[in-house]
Parts: sequence; structure tokens; C-alpha cells
Amino acid sequence: MEFEIEYSPEQEAFRSEVKEWLAANIPAGISVSPRLEEHPREEWEARRELARRLGAKGWLWLTMPQQYGGGGLSFDHALILDEELGRYRLQVPLYHDPVAVTAACIMVWGSQEQKNYFLPRIFKAEVVTWLCMTEPEAGSDVASVKTLAVRDGDEYVINGHKTFIGAEHGVDYLWTICATDPKAPRHENVSWFVIPADAPGITMMPLELMGSRVIGGSPDGVKNSIFFDNVRVPAFNLVGGENNGWKVASTLLELEHGGGGRVAPDLFIEMLWDHVPVAKLDGGRLWDDTDQRDALMDAHVGSETTRLFGLRNFYLANAKRPRSYGGSQASLFRKQANLDLIHHMGRAFGYYALTTDPEHRLMDGALEIQQRQGIIDSHPGGTMDVQKLIIARRIGVGRTSREEAGQLA
Repeated sequence: MEFEIEYSPEQEAFRSEVKEWLAANIPAGISVSPRLEEHPREEWEARRELARRLGAKGWLWLTMPQQYGGGGLSFDHALILDEELGRYRLQVPLYHDPVAVTAACIMVWGSQEQKNYFLPRIFKAEVVTWLCMTEPEAGSDVASVKTLAVRDGDEYVINGHKTFIGAEHGVDYLWTICATDPKAPRHENVSWFVIPADAPGITMMPLELMGSRVIGGSPDGVKNSIFFDNVRVPAFNLVGGENNGWKVASTLLELEHGGGGRVAPDLFIEMLWDHVPVAKLDGGRLWDDTDQRDALMDAHVGSETTRLFGLRNFYLANAKRPRSYGGSQASLFRKQANLDLIHHMGRAFGYYALTTDPEHRLMDGALEIQQRQGIIDSHPGGTMDVQKLIIARRIGVGRTSREEAGQLA
């Protein structure tokens, strides 16, 4: 069976346009290296500038409606853009900004006035948004958040604490879930707010020892704890209605769990295949050893299967086809494949997969980062057990009816 997409002459003409545009517009200072500690701020600024340029052209979120600053093009065009960005080891959104989930929730649940106000700013990279969901006592159990929002006239007053939030550089909006009726039943007690990050009463505390840098992505640096102390937010910034936040969250979680799919290549695997032809083992070539070839092919199979799962889900979401457990299936497989990849790389490279020694580290440090990041990635966006639970509910295991997939834009 052939899974790859065949592009029309018109789409290939678009590819040529993208190639020419990227060659002329990618700013100096964008690195293909996963090691960004040397100049993280400069790297972030360069990526932000490229995002603004893409946003001004409508290409940052290419499939979104033009009236809100998107490109209004097909998912085939989005595939082409991602493929061409991948040649530069780049992926949208270029720096830490979970804009896809924020914008999708506003697209589905926001009023027309909210869409007109927030979406152009988001799709044109004029603002950076952080997702504020996790609390010290509420992680996978989103409905148990304690950050409280109380209506006071035309405003809400917000008090509480979010943690493991954001990145190292700049934020304009905090996409935040709060309890608006603590006495109400679960899933009828929460609401979502767009909170200006510079609002009086907000304190951000970097978690210096919790930082990590993601291969091929932006210099995320440290995460943060964010404290809300009598923060006043206009009622206009409530999205989806009071106490209707669980329905809004169903859209966000569907995307977090992989339901929107993904088309970008695995940047680590791309870098690995660049390195393998020059890799040595006991004085010979790495791939001349049968065991090492087996490890590398296992890595390839896991990566390619993950890519195809993501491509399938991207098609189903954008073609408005029926969806079920596909997002969690893809997420679960990706998380397990990343853990397996740690083992495969350990088999293939031994000690060199773990060292940060500049004289001995491989792939400019990407290999060592992968050994750590593969473990970390098993948690965010829903743990592996959460993904299994969602799959079971959508198949109908242990229930009289099957759970439906979250609504997408």
C-alpha cells in the first residue's frame, strides 16, 4: 500500500514558491543545532522574526481562514511547507508557543468578537501564548484545578498557582483554565480565560533546575511557576462561557493527544541519517555491523510509523472526516517509540550516546539530548496510561456508549 501523497503541478509550483521565499527570508542566526545554550536569546529572536514573516504572508498557520490571518490553503499545501521547513531543520511554530491549541479553542468556542480580536494577533505571531493548565495538585486530572476565578461586575478576579509553564523568553497571553464554581460537579466547574501576561498581580518564578532544551525546537530553557494574586481580567476574555470549560478543554486535549495529527518530520531521525554514513565502530563503519544495522532499522521503523500515524490524523482532521481514538493511538505509539529509540541508540553508540564531552559527543549533542528527552516526552500531552484510557473509552470498553473525539475547528 502506498501512503505517500502525490502532489499536483499546482502544488509543486507552490513548493517552488516556498523554497524561494524561505531562501530569501530565513534570518541569519537560526541554528540547525539542538545545542542552543550559547546564544539562546539571539536564537529565539531570530525564530520569532521568521514566525512574524511567515505570519504576515499567511503561512504561519497556513490552513486557517484568511479573515483571521491564516493562509486559507489546503492541508496539502501545509505538508509542502512543513517539508520545506524541514530541510532547514525547522518546524512551526518555531519557538515555544502552544498556539495551535489556544487558537483552535477560540475558533470552536469563542464569540465572533473574540475571534476577530485574538486570532489575527495569534496567527501573525504578534503575540506569544503559554498554556497554563498544570497545578501543583492537578496535572493529568485537569478538572481538579484550584486556581479560582470569581466574577466581579465586568471582570473576573483570579487567584491561584500554575506550574511547569511556558519557556525562557517572552509571553503576552496566558491561556488559563480556572475553577469558576468549586461546588459544582466535576466537568461543570471550570472555565478558560485569555489573561494578559503583564496584568497586575501576576508573578513568574523560573524553575531553574527543571529546564530542558528540545531537539530541533526553540530554546525552551526553564519552565516557570506562575502565581495569580487578585488578577483582574475583563469578562470579554472568558472563552466558551462560564463553567463550560470542560467542553473547551475537549478541543484542547484532542489536539494535545494527537487528534490534529502532525506532518513535520522527526528532526532527530533526520539528523541521525546525516550522521550514520560517517559513524565509526571499532575502526570500521557503524552500518557494516549487523547488530547496529538492526538497531538503526528498528529506529527507522518506529519513526516512520509515527510519521504515518500523524499524517493520517492530520488528513482526517483537515478533511473533516470521522475521528475516534487515532490521536491517542498515535501519541501512545510515539511515546513508546521514543523510549525504544533510547534503547536502540544505546545499542548502536554505547557510551557516546550519553556524553556531553565536546570532544566525544555525537551529532552536536543531539544524541545525548535524545537519551533524556525520550524519557521526558512520555509524560506531556497525556501520559501513556492516559492515552490507553482514552483509546478504551472511544472503543467502548467498560461503557455503554463510546466517547466521541473532541471538536476541532
